[in-house]
Amino acid sequence: MTDYTALATKLRARLAELAERSDEIEDDLRGPLDADYSEQAVDLADDEALEGVDAVLRAEARQIGLALARIDNGTYGTCTNCGATIALARLEAEPAATRCITCA
Repeated sequence: MTDYTALATKLRARLAELAERSDEIEDDLRGPLDADYSEQAVDLADDEALEGVDAVLRAEARQIGLALARIDNGTYGTCTNCGATIALARLEAEPAATRCITCA
């Protein structure tokens, strides 16, 4: 069994970054709208873009959470498709990978 401690540490750090960025976006989205209607239109367009970014951040956070769960339960690094070991280089490049390079 491979020791994935370093990867788990990297994943937890990335998860913390994502949570911090998501919190910043949520704070921005809760801000009041400008009294000027043209500024409100710009703010609403910006909010829509921020919501899209937040959705991407949350999806990545979910994938990281699943990867950490696989580390905890001992299935991390095993291809979900064929059962082969996922190369460490692949996991280092894509820590949330669930499939080996052949199956990907």
